[in-house]
Amino acid sequence: MTPDPAADPAQLPPPQLGPAAWLGAEQAARSDWIETLDDADIAELEAAMRAFIARGGDVAARLGGITADDFPLPRLGPRLRALRAQLLQGRGFALLRRLPVERCSTTEAATLFMGLGAHLGRARSQNAQGHVLGHVRDLGLASSDPHVRLYQTSERQTFHTDSCDIVGLLCLQEARRGGDSLLVSALTLFNELRRTCPDLAARLLRPMAHDRRGEVPAGQQPFFMIPVLSWHAQALTVFYQRQYVDSAQRFEAAPRLQPADVEALDAFDALAEDPRLHLRMRLAPGDIQFVHNHVLLHDRTAFEDHAEPQRRRHLLRLWLAAPGARELPPAFAARYGALTVGDRGGIVVPGMRLTVPL
Repeated sequence: MTPDPAADPAQLPPPQLGPAAWLGAEQAARSDWIETLDDADIAELEAAMRAFIARGGDVAARLGGITADDFPLPRLGPRLRALRAQLLQGRGFALLRRLPVERCSTTEAATLFMGLGAHLGRARSQNAQGHVLGHVRDLGLASSDPHVRLYQTSERQTFHTDSCDIVGLLCLQEARRGGDSLLVSALTLFNELRRTCPDLAARLLRPMAHDRRGEVPAGQQPFFMIPVLSWHAQALTVFYQRQYVDSAQRFEAAPRLQPADVEALDAFDALAEDPRLHLRMRLAPGDIQFVHNHVLLHDRTAFEDHAEPQRRRHLLRLWLAAPGARELPPAFAARYGALTVGDRGGIVVPGMRLTVPL
């Protein structure tokens, strides 16, 4: 019988090595994760954007199924494929700078972002409305409402993952104060727990209930069961949103969190908050951050916005299913549906139609 690492701390996965097991302080001292678009890159992107829009018809509808062939980038495309490899097999994040959003309409900025993203993967639905392009901004809502997701508020998000292979964020407007981006390696967090508290690391390999926040697929419960950390196919994969683990306890059918589970979650959160471990950056207009969800957690600090509506913090978001991504554990089917590489992830509910809100 194969040993169960979730039941026996002595059978934990080995320490995680490689470029994705990084320390934030070390990454902060580097700049090789930043790529600045040059004038030729921008000219190629804008030409592809204008050609796509000029084809006519409903641009938003066509954007929903955009592919790399629809948005040819002969010069930049090979570099984007190399960037995808760096995300999936390397450090797990990258920052692109200088997308010319300051001279774009919302439709033009969305087309640039989705066209560029199509060279990394296939866009997935981010909510029950079928939005394959997300608008991240404060809607004046609060996470205390169990049907509200944190990206719709100005609150601190806390470290979490999204339901896709790669998440991309394009900054259109930054907040008056706050709203900084934080990243941390889940592999590093595991290594620290494994070294100091192996019993708590083992608890995180057990399935826990996560709240669907009212976005429930046909025939499913209002929560799903996935471990925070999964050891599968010789890879450690993370899935986490602490608020949604806690709020899933409102459902009578959800397994109860035990004191040792809470202790393990608290220890995981405390490590993620360590400034030695996480990396902090601020996205400026035109910056695009890409993150590999299966090895990194991302976060956003609370923010105060500008009074003028046109200056308020506004990011566009993509959830991407990436070719060449890792095999996922079977438990992920409860959230992802199909686990087919390149065609998985996102949120699918009855009656949903894929749309691109502009």
